[in-house]
Amino acid sequence: MCGIFAIENHPNAANLTYQGLYALQHRGQESAGMVTWNGTSMNHHREMGEVSDIFDDAHMGRLTGNRAAGHTRYSTAGHSVLANAQPIVVSTSMGPIGVVHNGNLTNATAIRKQLVEKGAIFQTTSDTEVILHLIARNPRQDLIDSVLLALSYIEGAYSLLLVTAQGLIAARDPHGFRPLIWGRLGDTSCFASESCSFDLLGAEVVAELEPGEVMVVRGTEVSRHVVKAAELPARCAFEHVYFARPDSQVYGEMVSTVRTEMGATLAREAWADADVIVPVPDSGLFPALGYSRESGIPFELGLIRNHYVGRTFIQPAQDTRDFGVRMKLNPVRPLIEGRRVVLVDDSIVRGTTSRKIVRMVREADASEVHLRICSPPTRWPCRYGIDTPNRAELIAGNDRPIQDICDFVGADSLEYLSVEGMLACLGDPAPTYCTACWTGNYRVPITDAQHELFPAGRGAES
Repeated sequence: MCGIFAIENHPNAANLTYQGLYALQHRGQESAGMVTWNGTSMNHHREMGEVSDIFDDAHMGRLTGNRAAGHTRYSTAGHSVLANAQPIVVSTSMGPIGVVHNGNLTNATAIRKQLVEKGAIFQTTSDTEVILHLIARNPRQDLIDSVLLALSYIEGAYSLLLVTAQGLIAARDPHGFRPLIWGRLGDTSCFASESCSFDLLGAEVVAELEPGEVMVVRGTEVSRHVVKAAELPARCAFEHVYFARPDSQVYGEMVSTVRTEMGATLAREAWADADVIVPVPDSGLFPALGYSRESGIPFELGLIRNHYVGRTFIQPAQDTRDFGVRMKLNPVRPLIEGRRVVLVDDSIVRGTTSRKIVRMVREADASEVHLRICSPPTRWPCRYGIDTPNRAELIAGNDRPIQDICDFVGADSLEYLSVEGMLACLGDPAPTYCTACWTGNYRVPITDAQHELFPAGRGAES
């Protein structure tokens, strides 16, 4: 669930990209990077770590130009090492290209195998590099034609931003798994994973790219193209459940509004006889507020978060994750002691975090702890960009009974929001959202490529 941002036609493109990435830091803290085009050369910088630690005055001074794109990463395909940090920048017969990618390709392994057999040399283990190889091996007079051809080969989830000598290119996959929003700041176009980036810049939201849409921006000129869209979108509902900032607009809906309604719906589905509603910050705040309003049970900030600790779910190593949980939250004993507490959280994935939080609240002498989750049980791994690689790591995997999960986390009771209840809060019919991690209904399966990459008449080798 990486964060991507790009801007075209602005003299301070790098500085505005820095601000845009800063607003998207919650989407990944492993690495960050930026690429710019100044009319004659491509410049880029990337490091492991967070945005504010990576880009000092010296680095920013070298990132010149009116066109820029940036990335904050957490890994789903490829190891957490500098070689896999983005942007990835390459030289091609059509000029230099820098790309940033949010998503996960489902046929990247099969395509990579074919490319290697044809002599390709890969520098990373990231699926993003596959896209660049496909573009470079199919040169066309207009680069956008090469990009569109490359996109016709790949499957899965992608929101892409490409900095080229010819212009800035933005693309969203035909299912619309990952969000990508177009904004304007005067005569400047910008693109971001979430609208909170635009708020920081003072830009306005123009529109969300449609599934399968590709936009090319050259100065103030905008052209639009289409990769064949799926019959129905498959937008990631987990954006509203957890990943997006509550002050963002995603899929045309304010995240805070959706999360509040999820909490209210959960209160109607899974009421608890309790004295106080306590959110698990930060993504549990608005659901807990909705639960409190609907149930009439008072809302209290009974857990305080240390905001100098990153998001525990998206840390790559389990030992790091455990340490983060202990450092991240602390109970406010006077608000909890002797009271029946309803803990409201966004999800339970592995269960280890929830277990520690329940223990914290019990150690603050709560008389009862009832856990309420504002999404359904996560029973299946995501194949489109969330770090849940197999069912064995999921506490609800293999249809584990909810009572067993309750016993594991140590709560007095545990209830989840139903799939139907969650979808009703999203403002659109169920078929327009991906629910694979809850239902196992994968819209795009993990596949081997069913065709040759360079059939006669299409590729550079024909």
